[in-house]
Amino acid sequence: MPVPKRRTSRSVTRSRRNHKKMPVINFTPCPACGELTPSHKVCPKCGQYAGKQVVEVEA
Repeated sequence: MPVPKRRTSRSVTRSRRNHKKMPVINFTPCPACGELTPSHKVCPKCGQYAGKQVVEVEA
């Protein structure tokens, strides 16, 4: 089985892995209360998702 002749340097390794960063989370306003929430998540302020009350939120 072939083996690399020389060790891969740190800069070469890091430049090769450069594109694997975490994507930016999109925030959208909640239709019920207007709070900015991550897409496809329950609103932490009012507890609604897709126009339905999913989670009870204490005041």
